[in-house]
Amino acid sequence: QVQLVQSGGGLVQAGGSPRLSCTAYATSGRIFGISTMAWYRQAPGNQRTLVATVTNSGNTQYADFVQGRFTISRDSARNTVYLQMNSLKAEDTAVYYCYAADVDTLSGGTINSPANYWGPGTQVTVSS
Repeated sequence: QVQLVQSGGGLVQAGGSPRLSCTAYATSGRIFGISTMAWYRQAPGNQRTLVATVTNSGNTQYADFVQGRFTISRDSARNTVYLQMNSLKAEDTAVYYCYAADVDTLSGGTINSPANYWGPGTQVTVSS
């Protein structure tokens, strides 16, 4: 199994530039690959929405509403993904979730089937 641990966020002023981090940890065995890591967000009353993705080859994609303001990056050696958020607006207020897709783990000499995992979410509140 894998656990995603998120950090960052909180109360930020409009125009601020916080950074979110998310690290994947194996609760048993070890992780030897993660295909894609991503950030989603969910505002009250809304569905969870994709914000940005980064593949294991470094290719990135962004939702139109964050294009040019947010930057996703990853440190594959540390199984960590970051979301640098700039020029925050009130409408960026949401719970931000990290997501790890096709996580390959090895435990007890056995290669487990790839699995997907969600982080617990972290609140980002933008004050004007």
